[in-house]
Amino acid sequence: MDNEELVFHKISLADKDWIDEKLKYDDYAACEYTFANNFIWRKVYQAEVGQAYGCGVFRYQNNGRRQYSYPFGSGDKKAVIKLLMQKCANEGVPLSIYPIMEKGRSELLKDFPGEFLVDTNRDNWDYVYTVEKLTSLKGHKLHGKRNHIARFMDDNDWSYEKLAADDIDECRKMAQEWIGHREEKWNSAMDREIAVLGEALKNFDALGLIGGVLRKKGEIVAFTVGERLNSDTLVVHFEKAFPELQGAYPMINQQFVINEGGQYTYVNREDDTGDLGLRKAKLSYVPDILLKKYDAVQSRVVYANKEDFDSIRAIWQTCFGDSREYIDNYLQKRFTDENMLVIYADEKPVAMASFLPVLLTVKGEKRKARYLYAVATLPEYRRKGYATSIIRFGAEKYGVPLVLCPAGEELKKYYSEIGFREAFFRSDCHKNMTYVSENADSINIQANKENAVNEESVKGEDDERRQGENGVKEELKENGGELLGEWQVSEPSAETYKKLRDSYFEQECYAEWDEEAVSYAIDENRMCGGRTLMLSRMTDEAVPEHRLLMYRRGAGQGEICIVETTLEKEQLDEIIPALLKKTNCDRCVINHTGSMILFPQGEEWDCESGYLGLTLG
Repeated sequence: MDNEELVFHKISLADKDWIDEKLKYDDYAACEYTFANNFIWRKVYQAEVGQAYGCGVFRYQNNGRRQYSYPFGSGDKKAVIKLLMQKCANEGVPLSIYPIMEKGRSELLKDFPGEFLVDTNRDNWDYVYTVEKLTSLKGHKLHGKRNHIARFMDDNDWSYEKLAADDIDECRKMAQEWIGHREEKWNSAMDREIAVLGEALKNFDALGLIGGVLRKKGEIVAFTVGERLNSDTLVVHFEKAFPELQGAYPMINQQFVINEGGQYTYVNREDDTGDLGLRKAKLSYVPDILLKKYDAVQSRVVYANKEDFDSIRAIWQTCFGDSREYIDNYLQKRFTDENMLVIYADEKPVAMASFLPVLLTVKGEKRKARYLYAVATLPEYRRKGYATSIIRFGAEKYGVPLVLCPAGEELKKYYSEIGFREAFFRSDCHKNMTYVSENADSINIQANKENAVNEESVKGEDDERRQGENGVKEELKENGGELLGEWQVSEPSAETYKKLRDSYFEQECYAEWDEEAVSYAIDENRMCGGRTLMLSRMTDEAVPEHRLLMYRRGAGQGEICIVETTLEKEQLDEIIPALLKKTNCDRCVINHTGSMILFPQGEEWDCESGYLGLTLG
């Protein structure tokens, strides 16, 4: 067994029985795991098949690279993957595996820790529906489908039949007519699909496919082709209907499942390949499952996963000195399967960096970016280029601008050598200031409910400045009367904080966080001994004004640090003495160390002004 070889050959009908038997063992739910699907696409993807250690493996050419399926069958999958890794090493290429189901992903991460970057692409997820849903079309969301079907049935001149050998030629003819209706939208992908449909119809019986035809006045106006996918799922490979005939598509969809889906629980209608029109159509049936499929490629830099948490805690505590509670709060609320990259050494992660999603306003439009955070390497593994490798890999992998706030001048130099440049430094929001209390005892803070904001008067003009005030009324209902100067104090929800923050700071190169990130920032600030306040008062024009103030204990004794605020300079001058009195401190600082950006290759724009501010720790 140790000397087994994995030899691939072109897939043929002679392979059907043994492949079917091995596929039956795993019962995979992804549409790619049927013999027929691999056979009919064999010419497009140069599909081959091989077996070793009791498992089968498909091999393809996809987007210019060789790719292997995850092993299927009752044998030793780990041994097969080792064989594939050696095979690829001999060829000088990394092993690439697709598709992988959730169980396979867990096995791969457990058996080969730190060796594979395992990712997922929404374009490849399968749409899975219950048979009951597609047959009954119950509910408000499917009301339109029922109406379309009713219009199709109005003249009572239709019939549904199981697709038989005698219908094949007529289906080919109908498909050619269907092409004529799509000429304006035709592309190479459609050419491939029609060629593959031809393979399915040509080998319909030999492949064990099933189908249905829908006739109107005796003529085929729609047909579908599918097969048994696994023990509880029917898969639909092709569905064609004349688009101008109202109700033809939902009718063939429903009739096929009614007539052929009785023994199944689910129907897999495959992925949308990123086609937005197809995505809209598939979503309109309200899928019960969006089936994730993963791909994996051998890589020095990999995504962290939950099995790495102990190692991540060790790196974090060693490099940053934060508490277990602080680290776990981050891992619980901000970590995802695809936003932290690590490098393994000695069978554990030793270097890490997080890439948190954020939006940048670029030339008036929102653009995806990533905030680089918690870059760290264990001391004994430094000077090996691990952190630089992770950052450069992340820049290429995510393909969006990277922004960060370096902790000091030495790190600025390090990041500039990688290609980062200074940014966000001309905004008034980043002015460094220090306040020192001369006579804190003279400051009087008192509860004065007479100055509370009258909720009934929160009306104001509908201008750009006040768009973030929706929902603020609810924040003030049970405020308890706390004041800072003449400002009424309350604690905003993440939703309200985000609305006020966005409406105040929005400008070119503004970094906008989503509500989940803002919620974490508020919580993280609290864990650091801080508070997040909404300050409200009535203006001279009897219009409610709302400002934000996030502060925490500073690094020095008797010091507080303002993390973020929408207060103007003169308003800060008014409020800081009261805040120092309240916190029993004598010094308040606003200290921005500066920010940097790394542009994607070939791109650049003016980013000297703008606002980053809230950096989530």
